[in-house]
Amino acid sequence: MSVATSISFRLSWPSSVPSSASVSPSSSSVLSFLFLRLYCSSALRSPSWFASVESEGERAKMVLATGPPQSLVERLKDYGQEDVFTLWDDLSPEERDLLVKDIESLDLPRLDRIIRCSLRSQGNPSPKLEPVPESSVSMAEERTMEERERWWKMGLKAISEGKLGVLLLSGGQGTRLGSSDPKGCFNIGLPSGKSLFQLQAERILCVQKLAAQSVAEGSGICLPIHWYIMTSPFTDDATRKFFESHRYFGLEADQISFFQQGTIPCVTKDGKFIMETPYKVAKAPDGNGGVYAALKCSRLLEDMAMRGIRYLDCYGVDNALVRVADPTFLGYFIDKGVSAAAKVVRKAYPQEKVGVFVQRGKGGPLSVIEYSEMDPEMACDINQSTGRLRYCWSNVCLHMFTLDFLVQVANGLEKDATYHLAEKKIPSIHGYTNGLKLEQFVFDAFVYAPSTALFEALREEEFAPVKNANGSNFDTPDSARLLVLRLHTRWVVAAGGFLTHTVPLYATGVEVSPLLSYAGENLEPFCRGKTFHAPCEITL
Repeated sequence: MSVATSISFRLSWPSSVPSSASVSPSSSSVLSFLFLRLYCSSALRSPSWFASVESEGERAKMVLATGPPQSLVERLKDYGQEDVFTLWDDLSPEERDLLVKDIESLDLPRLDRIIRCSLRSQGNPSPKLEPVPESSVSMAEERTMEERERWWKMGLKAISEGKLGVLLLSGGQGTRLGSSDPKGCFNIGLPSGKSLFQLQAERILCVQKLAAQSVAEGSGICLPIHWYIMTSPFTDDATRKFFESHRYFGLEADQISFFQQGTIPCVTKDGKFIMETPYKVAKAPDGNGGVYAALKCSRLLEDMAMRGIRYLDCYGVDNALVRVADPTFLGYFIDKGVSAAAKVVRKAYPQEKVGVFVQRGKGGPLSVIEYSEMDPEMACDINQSTGRLRYCWSNVCLHMFTLDFLVQVANGLEKDATYHLAEKKIPSIHGYTNGLKLEQFVFDAFVYAPSTALFEALREEEFAPVKNANGSNFDTPDSARLLVLRLHTRWVVAAGGFLTHTVPLYATGVEVSPLLSYAGENLEPFCRGKTFHAPCEITL
């Protein structure tokens, strides 16, 4: 058989297509291009050529057929999602192919289980909530200097031995800040002009230096801290490029691992997929709790074990005062021998919009409830013996986990399959429509912990959230910048320095580079007897 005859034979329609089916000129051109490309390829005369023609021809016939692939339709019917093909007849061949590929990329059994479990869980009675027992909390005013020094040294020792990894949750964009860039790229207006990413990277460098100095006093080698950075499909490329363009802020490129959190379809209130376009299912990131599944899927849990990491410091990117890889917190965590721990700050006032730690039933596990889940009576409940709020320990996304516990959570959350449902306006083929986004939160892990400890952090020293654009009432870049400048000003004055300023001191201050000091230590040689004009950066 000649080549021309072979091509002519392969272009004939299969018997399954009705003789009345019309083939548009565009459809013919797609097939013509497909076989012309194959004809011109060097593989034309190879034994596998006809198999290649067969497979590509089948794909073309599937996309150009009068209906969607029957096997895929049947699979969708099994889960009540066949409506995704409603507009099939209006799609071009290319759009049909995109739709088929989009649906084929979905793990339908898993998604069906998640949607059903999450919808079913709405309205379920929850265990009676109790305040966190005081024995579970290390309160700042009760810590002795000896304890702090012991925990600091324990933490530095574990860091020098490579036992601590740092896990950054950085999947969000700075949309509410008026930026489409990843939040970590944001410059809050400090004198140095440093981004959140740079501030955090330099704190890691400082802790590494402190750990190395502690080793130098004894003997041995100090291992670098490995930084695991979770991005999202919307921030991954920009985040990687930002780090590359800034030469990883002084860190080694191979001590940073980037990985992406997953996405999950948005659904109607009865669990149907919402179509963003006629050929694409609307999807959203699966929440910062998607970190556990993402670590498992990317095999980074195995990577951590291979590196000898035993503990993970986990935090959110949008905190300008976060003490990344805090040796004191790590030492406390190791000393308590628990599976999970969290830094907490005292709630500022009853109506503050923050989640708080609670105990689920007498003797039950600690977990977090959102402020929207608290009724006014619960939010205002006062402990008569202390005069403080009974539900006062705010979750600020500063966590510590053992690696063994992370592995357990990655498996447990997947089996549980219950996600939080958030009612949102979802972009769809009908404009913005009411729908549900499904999310897991990083604090969902705590209910699985056999033991949890809370560690009070002082708000003015460790919590400067960057969530809203300047002009908002709270958690803005301006408010975060002032918190940093005020803290660092106190450090400088305590180290014997002096400040001059042309605006009121409450509106300005100095910035201490993380490369110079991690938490105000070792500043006397740089500050004693010296005068600094605010605002400015004090650096090496």
